[in-house]
Amino acid sequence: MAKTNARSVGTPTLQHLEQLIHGLTAGIILVDPAGAILSANPAACRMHGVADASGLGATADEYCQRFCLRHRNHHRLARRDYPIMRMLAGESFPDMIVEVAPVGENEPRWTHQIHDVVMDIDGGDPDCMALVIQDVSERFEAEARFEAMFQANPAPAAILRLSDQRFVRVNAGFLELAGYTRAEVLGRPLRDLDVLARAERHAVVAARLAAGETIPQVESELPLSDGSTKLVILAGQPIELADERCMLFTFADLEPRRRAEGALRASERHFATVFRMAPVAMVVTNGKDHRIVEANEAFRRLAGRASEEILGRVADDLQLWNDANQRRDVEQEIARRGGIRNRDVRVLHKDGTAADCLVSAESVSMRGDACVLWLYQDISARRHTEMELVDAIEAVMKDASWFSRSIMDKLATLRGAGGRGEGGGEAALELSRREREVLELICEGLDDKGIAARLALSGNTVRNHVSRLYAKIGVNRRSAAVIWARERGIGGRASAAKD
Repeated sequence: MAKTNARSVGTPTLQHLEQLIHGLTAGIILVDPAGAILSANPAACRMHGVADASGLGATADEYCQRFCLRHRNHHRLARRDYPIMRMLAGESFPDMIVEVAPVGENEPRWTHQIHDVVMDIDGGDPDCMALVIQDVSERFEAEARFEAMFQANPAPAAILRLSDQRFVRVNAGFLELAGYTRAEVLGRPLRDLDVLARAERHAVVAARLAAGETIPQVESELPLSDGSTKLVILAGQPIELADERCMLFTFADLEPRRRAEGALRASERHFATVFRMAPVAMVVTNGKDHRIVEANEAFRRLAGRASEEILGRVADDLQLWNDANQRRDVEQEIARRGGIRNRDVRVLHKDGTAADCLVSAESVSMRGDACVLWLYQDISARRHTEMELVDAIEAVMKDASWFSRSIMDKLATLRGAGGRGEGGGEAALELSRREREVLELICEGLDDKGIAARLALSGNTVRNHVSRLYAKIGVNRRSAAVIWARERGIGGRASAAKD
């Protein structure tokens, strides 16, 4: 082992000390009361980045000139506050933490935990002094990494020291969640900021905290700075921080979920009120067979049945539709497109009488279940009035051969819509299969070129079909054809085509 001065160190006591400290993992620097550095073991040299003791300097003053020491807050120590100087001044300092770097370097290389040892032979003045150094760089680097991750973590978190149950760390996410400042939380006891007071299974949670055990996720009401609370999910994980047992609390904000659930409940209450009081007949069905789960008073009157006769049944059980095939077609279209609009149907009363209705349906979600909402608008009275008007016109105009073909077609359509017994939503006019296909594609917004591509026809053929279709239904542009089709339930919810 190298020595740092010419002073004789051949006494048995110093030789024995050197032999003793040589193999220690702790760094040892021996200093005499006059300030000369007598010796340093290899561990102390490694902790200062020097090859041997001479690299530390011959005296305490030279040590201070070669190495820059800082507090953990990065403030540089005055020379009189260096551990070697405090030891020479007779001060004792158990476990002092300093950051160490060679003079001229801005960033510290090592973090040392240092305490002093004073030795004397006869119980009088010190004969020799020693600095005992532990390199705690890795520990503090790990703590620094943890601190950086803890503060950067967007999830709200706080750390409680278990020995006195005081908060020692808190991140920005927690401060934003609870509305406190950092100074209002750090050092505050749990009893003043009790994040567990309103937790589920409080007794179990409190017992686990007292034992320093993991706290599983529980719902709790987090106290806020304004005196209110916020619903959160809380969990606790025991950790060690600076050699102290702590509990890391993490939080997840459930307040948006609570507001959403409240809004959903309010929406469902509003829906239930409108559903119950609506003058239009409405039912809600569930499942592939469209089993009725809700029916309002207007529907019960339309069907002539009590609730117990309706709920849990399907339309066929009630013989509700005059045309079962038409109902199946409608249900299939709902499955494909999610809904229908204003289809002409006939609904049968319990006593066998029929009512002309326009039915619309839409897929909806109720309490997490996929359902269909059906609306039946009874237009029997309107149809009766329309038919009376048609009869009156025909009675007056029996010999009106000057009526245009278009007007006669419209009268025929009006009569057919009210007087047919079958035919789904189609008009009394007979459209060929191809004409109906063309009309449906027009309702989807396709132009002649798009229709030709869809049906694998030539452009001239499509134009001929469109021309014959316009003549048959009495229109001269695409938008009028779309309106005509919608009034008769053709084309579903397709967007209107351009003229």
